[in-house]
Amino acid sequence: MDNTGYCGESFNSLQSGTSDEDMVEITGATLDFSSTDDVPPLDRDYGSGGSYGVGDVPNGVPKLMDLLDEPVPGVGTYEDFNTIDWVREKSKDRDRHREIATKSKESTLALMKSISDAFSGWLLMLLVGLMAGALAGGIDISAHWMTDLKEGVCLNGFWFNHEHCCWNSNETTFQERDKCPNWKSWAELIVGTNDGPFAYIMNYLMYVCWALLFSFLAVSLVRAFAPYACGSGIPEIKTILSGFIIRGYLGKWTLMIKTITLVLAVSSGLSLGKEGPLVHVACCCGNILCHLFTKYPFGAPIGGVLFSLEEVSYYFPLKTLWRSFFAALVAAFTLRSINPFGNSRLVLFYVEFHSPWHLLELIPFVLLGIFGGIWGAFFIRANIAWCRRRKTTRLGHYPVLEVLVVTAVTALLAFPNSYTRMSTSELISELFNDCGLLDSSQLCNYANVSVTKSSSDALPDRPAGQDVYTAMWQLSLALVFKMLITVVTFGMKVPSGLFIPSMAVGAIAGRLLGVGMEQLAYYHHDWVIFRGWCSPGADCITPGLYAMVGATACLGGVTRMTVSLVVIMFELTGGLEYIVPLMAATMTSKWVADALGREGIYEAHIRLNGYPFLESKEEFSHKTLAMDVMRPRRSDPPLSVITQDGMSVEEVESLIAETSYSGFPVVVSHESQRLVGFVQRRDLVISIENARQRQEGVVSASRIFFTEYTPPQPPNSPPPLKLRGIMDLSPFTVTDHTAMDIVVDIFRKLGLRQCLVTHNGRLLGIITKKDILKHMAQMANRDPDSILFN
Repeated sequence: MDNTGYCGESFNSLQSGTSDEDMVEITGATLDFSSTDDVPPLDRDYGSGGSYGVGDVPNGVPKLMDLLDEPVPGVGTYEDFNTIDWVREKSKDRDRHREIATKSKESTLALMKSISDAFSGWLLMLLVGLMAGALAGGIDISAHWMTDLKEGVCLNGFWFNHEHCCWNSNETTFQERDKCPNWKSWAELIVGTNDGPFAYIMNYLMYVCWALLFSFLAVSLVRAFAPYACGSGIPEIKTILSGFIIRGYLGKWTLMIKTITLVLAVSSGLSLGKEGPLVHVACCCGNILCHLFTKYPFGAPIGGVLFSLEEVSYYFPLKTLWRSFFAALVAAFTLRSINPFGNSRLVLFYVEFHSPWHLLELIPFVLLGIFGGIWGAFFIRANIAWCRRRKTTRLGHYPVLEVLVVTAVTALLAFPNSYTRMSTSELISELFNDCGLLDSSQLCNYANVSVTKSSSDALPDRPAGQDVYTAMWQLSLALVFKMLITVVTFGMKVPSGLFIPSMAVGAIAGRLLGVGMEQLAYYHHDWVIFRGWCSPGADCITPGLYAMVGATACLGGVTRMTVSLVVIMFELTGGLEYIVPLMAATMTSKWVADALGREGIYEAHIRLNGYPFLESKEEFSHKTLAMDVMRPRRSDPPLSVITQDGMSVEEVESLIAETSYSGFPVVVSHESQRLVGFVQRRDLVISIENARQRQEGVVSASRIFFTEYTPPQPPNSPPPLKLRGIMDLSPFTVTDHTAMDIVVDIFRKLGLRQCLVTHNGRLLGIITKKDILKHMAQMANRDPDSILFN
């Protein structure tokens, strides 16, 4: 199946779908938003006006259908790449609740249906939690196994990863816990030995080949079957939650391919993570399971709790917060049952530091926050510049080749350095580690380790040995490598998250600073800053804590999260007693990053891709009025409107054919311009088609009425259409002198699709969400035509 462009690239054709399951057929769609509306035109050709009329009126009096009594299928639904009218949806949901409450008093069966309706939301959250937790556990286990497959295989069973393979061996020791006879490297299997230059080259070659195979499979599957499965998905999820429909983005094909290719992409060794894409996976679970419940006609995605509240959500009521917490609880229970980390814990990087931190250590913690803020701002600018180059040059035409080249460069540069060869999650875990008596890591190989074992397994500060200095140089090279390669990796046509790579950069910088502080305290414990709390031989500096603070700072600098980030670090590490260092680093990194650039990485990608997202955190400080933004402008033709009782079917169809607006205001007459209501273009088209098919005698000359009562018709006139049922009788309006900052707040908080501008009750113009986005871009000296899928 052909999908020529995907994941932020130009779309080539518009195809309409009727459900979120039609992903494969619509992923290649492209929209022309050069018109003046904010939705694509419908496919039907209305240029011939009444060429598809039914014919003469048959014998007898035709029946006048009232859409208030008989709803038409399709009315009230939305096209792909269309903006949801949340006010209308809220009104419809309120009417549904009233109807259920009224019927529940009539019979026991209706009461049971009412209880079932109220309980269905919690049942849905239960299913979402179970499904998301099971998928997360499966992804983690599979990624761990395939990552180790690049270096060797377990003879006891090829499905065991390195760690699990050596768990079953009785010959494994604490000093060499990663070596056991059951695990064989590829050099041992092919040439019979793991020593010597030829064995090294063989392991090197197999590592690169496996990495290329995994990345090729990942990008090929995404390109062929689910183009929406690439990237992290969080910018698109934010846009969808704001009310923009992208059919198929949360469909079953996207879920299936993203789950598979996420494992492949992480296993290839690319500098990316799986935590961000897991939000997309969880949202797909929520959307797919929503179709099992008639209460949810279209999906309401559920990702995380605090992360959703702070970073992803557009509107987050308290009820949704509680249900999200319940879904997260179920997912955590499911993940704990699967036990993917093999340590009977839910956290990914469990740490247990044995010494408290001192108040003076806030100075290096703040320095790490400054580094995180600078790194975050640099990364966002560099990554957006690279992604823009990808979109505007021939580089974007070769996504498979790009992925293979980046994978080859990553694998070739990563293998010689043990800290870049290991998986990023394993690297962060080692950097967070607090050196104890049983640790055999190169980072813990200090000199003078013959100390008396205390009640805890912690070791006092001591001089660094040769292995520690070697590790510092390797980590310094790894830091530069990770900082540069992540810039070009994030945004490629494979599932790619940013949490783990950002944490790795910060953890490396933090560990380097932590070891430096530890050695400074050892050799200069009589300095004023160390005197009194860091006596000779005391365990007063914890390099692993610095790594954790650095990881938090860099992740905060990239995403601009604050509260949720600190909580996420609690969940990942279990280090609750270090709340103050984490908060200090997080706030510092956010302040520094905001000073260098206001946008986080997700907001920057939303703007780069032209998604119609009205950022709730962005301040509107310009002194403009509604009349300055509304259409039509002074030089434009008059606003296209429909009169409530003065237009024929042919005239309305001609208006639809000549324009591509998403809807039309309904006025009393062209002379008075008194506003009556608003009718959606899609509803109007579907209703006229339905009337032609089902109502006898409807022809092009039939009159269309939006009034409550149909006036008497002349003799021998064709039967009229009564379409009052599809009209919004209470469209949101503002006056022409309403300040635009108020209008922007109204659109944000109510989720409006459009609002009408009036003066003394007379209709003047209309403001759509796209008009506001264009106006804000223009005020910020950006290209206003970049909005909506440029």
